[in-house]
Amino acid sequence: MPLIALIALLIAVPILGIVVAWLQLDAAALDLLSQQMQTVLPAYLGTSAWLALAVTIGVVVVGAATAVTVSLFEFRGRRFFQWALLLPMAMPAYVSAYAYTDFLQYSGLLQSSLRQLIPGLRLPEIRSLPGAIFLFIFTLYPYTYLLARNALNERGVHLMEAARLLGTPLAARIRRVALPLARPALMAGAALALMETLADYGVGAYFGLSTFTTGIYKAWLVMDSHMAAAQLASVLLAIVALLLWVERKGQQRLRFSSVRGQRSDAQETRLTALRGGQRLLAWLICGLPIVLGFILPVLILLRLMWSEFLHQSDDPYLNQGVDLLRYAGWAWNSFRFGAIAAILAVAVALALSYVQRTRHLPPVKLWILRLVTRMAAMGYAVPGSVIAVGILLPLAWLQAIAPQNQVGILVTATSLGILYAYLVRFSAVAVQSIEAGYARIPATLDEAARTLGSSGWRIARILHAPLLWRSMATAFLMVFVDVVKELPATLLLRPFNTDTLAVIAHNLARDERLGEAALPALTIVAVGLIPVLLVTKALIRRE
Repeated sequence: MPLIALIALLIAVPILGIVVAWLQLDAAALDLLSQQMQTVLPAYLGTSAWLALAVTIGVVVVGAATAVTVSLFEFRGRRFFQWALLLPMAMPAYVSAYAYTDFLQYSGLLQSSLRQLIPGLRLPEIRSLPGAIFLFIFTLYPYTYLLARNALNERGVHLMEAARLLGTPLAARIRRVALPLARPALMAGAALALMETLADYGVGAYFGLSTFTTGIYKAWLVMDSHMAAAQLASVLLAIVALLLWVERKGQQRLRFSSVRGQRSDAQETRLTALRGGQRLLAWLICGLPIVLGFILPVLILLRLMWSEFLHQSDDPYLNQGVDLLRYAGWAWNSFRFGAIAAILAVAVALALSYVQRTRHLPPVKLWILRLVTRMAAMGYAVPGSVIAVGILLPLAWLQAIAPQNQVGILVTATSLGILYAYLVRFSAVAVQSIEAGYARIPATLDEAARTLGSSGWRIARILHAPLLWRSMATAFLMVFVDVVKELPATLLLRPFNTDTLAVIAHNLARDERLGEAALPALTIVAVGLIPVLLVTKALIRRE
């Protein structure tokens, strides 16, 4: 249990650091809080509220429409759309923002072409709150699509069949049977999409929006106010905790509404053939999100990268050589951080999951173990900027108490701090995968091995490891991909002169060097395809 206690302490420090900041409220802190309430806080609340409301409505509508179309109807191309609708999951919203800005801005390809046909034409500015809402909807709708599709495929099939036999029209069956059954899944998916929206920094910073994440970054690095950053981070943490509670309630309702039917009934319900105009409508419903969320941004980035290559060909040797060397350094930093963080996260997940298999634990130890597991699960929901502030705050307090200590330098001037933030943020991903693997190993195997005199370490090394290698590989890949895409925590905690692909893509796009940002951005997208392909393979295997 000492190891479990250490893991609990490591995971709890960033969150406790934010909470403890409120215990240090003095006159200056209260005055700062009052100033924020009168100046920036209403803008942060207003922008985040509009963003949350619009993204929720958008992801629910798009996710429900696509899930219903591919689950309950038969049309040419349905099997392609079933997995292709997951492709936008590989496209981070901030990468999509860079692509659409180049394409839709006043001097971009689209408006320049349209002005030749309609002189004086000016489209709405993409760098705006509506533009951010558009990007988040078409990059995050797969959360609601995937959960709703599973709910429609596996739950309440006999109710759909009963409604058909009673003569209920198809539209009424969808409205009164299918969608109510999928409602918990839609709610859970919308909560996940909202947590991703609130945690995003790249889109808000690039579009100049006043969100909580951009406010935390400005308060810490621009205003140099630790307390202001802590206050904003605590408000965002409270909002995320509320969303996490809503998501758990949705998952509970999803389990309670689970009613499995026969597979033949599912097939009969699903094979409602569409032809003519109905088939064209189905193609439009399923194809538009794929084009807007993945295909178009990738094509724009490829065009930008090609244009940059042609531009650099004027100085072919020196310029390209330097760029390739710099790109190799950025990629090495991203992959190095991702690999180390993934190994650490898998080790933590193995420790937590193995201890949970131990039977007859004392009540106190069992309570501590459950608390640690819940804290690890919450870490994934906490935005990277909040975790970064939660790490830096205790260091600032320690520096004020003991100016000669070297702990702050050890954390901020080396890779230790950023790896720690990754571990807190993404351990839940590894825990989920490892626990799923352990669920397939009967506990009787452990008891038999102990009866034969094997120690716990020998059981884990010889018995569990060969059976868990797929789960460990999946956990490693998932954490690796998340680390490569992570932006806000990396911006705040990376060592000096240590840029990653996400950071350099953000910095280049911020400086309007979109052609140079295209290559690192496309690399992030390519890495993000790994979990999408894993999910797609799992879905195909199940069907």
